[in-house]
Amino acid sequence: MDLTTHPFIVNATDEDKFHEECGIFGVIGSRDAAAHTVLGLHALQHRGQEAAGIVSYDEGQFYSHRSLGHVGDNFNSEAVISGLPGDAALGHNRYATTGGTILRNVQPLFAELQFGGLAIGHNGNLTNAGSLRSQLVQRGCIFQSTMDSEVIIHLIATSSYHDLMDKIVDSLRAVVGAYSLVAMTKDKLIGVRDPMGVRPLILGKLDDAPILTSETCALDIIGADFIREVDPGEIVICDRDNIESLRPFPSVGCRSCIFEFVYFSRPDSFNNGKSIYSIRKAIGTYLAQESAIEVDVVIPVPDSGTPAAIGYSEEAGVPFELGIVRNHYVGRTFIEPSQNIRNFGVKLKHNANRAEIEGRRVLLVDDSIVRGTTSKKIVQMVRDAGAAEIHMRIASPPTAHPCYYGIDTPSRDELMAAHLNVDAMAEQIGVDSLAFISIDGLYQAVGGERRNVDNPQFCDACFTGEYPISLIDLALGRSPRQLSLLAEHN
Repeated sequence: MDLTTHPFIVNATDEDKFHEECGIFGVIGSRDAAAHTVLGLHALQHRGQEAAGIVSYDEGQFYSHRSLGHVGDNFNSEAVISGLPGDAALGHNRYATTGGTILRNVQPLFAELQFGGLAIGHNGNLTNAGSLRSQLVQRGCIFQSTMDSEVIIHLIATSSYHDLMDKIVDSLRAVVGAYSLVAMTKDKLIGVRDPMGVRPLILGKLDDAPILTSETCALDIIGADFIREVDPGEIVICDRDNIESLRPFPSVGCRSCIFEFVYFSRPDSFNNGKSIYSIRKAIGTYLAQESAIEVDVVIPVPDSGTPAAIGYSEEAGVPFELGIVRNHYVGRTFIEPSQNIRNFGVKLKHNANRAEIEGRRVLLVDDSIVRGTTSKKIVQMVRDAGAAEIHMRIASPPTAHPCYYGIDTPSRDELMAAHLNVDAMAEQIGVDSLAFISIDGLYQAVGGERRNVDNPQFCDACFTGEYPISLIDLALGRSPRQLSLLAEHN
């Protein structure tokens, strides 16, 4: 039975938000490689909550454990950790783009190739994966998953080059898209970032053991040191003694995802040398400068709207209060059917703090509006708690375009901002006023400069519709999203 579609069940964890695809953590030369990887995946749980996997290497053999669900529910025993021996490990958290998550799509993917075992963890999306997959199938390749990451494994396996690094470079020259990739062999941990650096990748070190991971918060949890970010187009090769760097791809300019700063990254991480938390507060500051309104209280939509709400409150001189309380212990919940069944998800997860709302002019701050369904329910909840007025401010520009670079987003037809102007959105959500930060305001908060219209400093396609990387599959009539959208069957 598919529990996600059962009429007696509310999926209370299903937010009207964009979802990151995954988080990666790899280490080599550490006696407690698997344990450190589990902790790293804990820190990256926000980047993928559907499934997790770890592959380790010890004395001539690879070991793996892959499970559906959260890291803490599956990598929580000595038996599991001891079943992943060795001083090298690669871990991955996954968020499924659509359909049921199935075990064969849980990364890291692993294959025995001519030169030995190869494990791969991938964050991002190849925009020509469908085309490459068709070509590889015609050549006789047999796919075991529906993930675009497996395309890379087959490209490596079929490359005519002999040296492993030559095979990897040859393979990546064939792919188009946004990706951070970490591969593990018996003696190497290899990290690659796409030439535009859309998805993040961090190099760290624990004592003498190199680490490659998606965010700096994964280093903090095990007391590892941050070394630097992997540059766009760079390949970092780590073994038990050295760290080397290759730059085989031409420089095309960094276009890292600006939504990492708005929502995806954990607030205690650093990106481009800057504190994510500080940037989110700065976004709130610019938001207040651009669209201040006379209110009595600033209230965040927890948790993602909190730093921006603090910044707005400080800049506008309006008190900040936790007027909405979030329940962090909500999972898929069994309830009796009723005509109000669609409202239970929000009510289980958020509750209005009436003492801070009743009779007051409220300004709600959230990070984004996607479909608008959750925003509408939260606004109604605040109005039911007695708010005299409700105004909403959003810490990103209107999201009017889907992401094809590794973020799970609705189709354009489902995006509220794709079809309605701001006034119409305000009316549909039920607020007295609505405003979004401008694209220039967001750029200034993140990078200190306005957006360069001729050569933008970040990937902002979800706001502007300007896609910096070719959407090859889309142009050919294929879906350019994760291949898991093509067919996920048990």
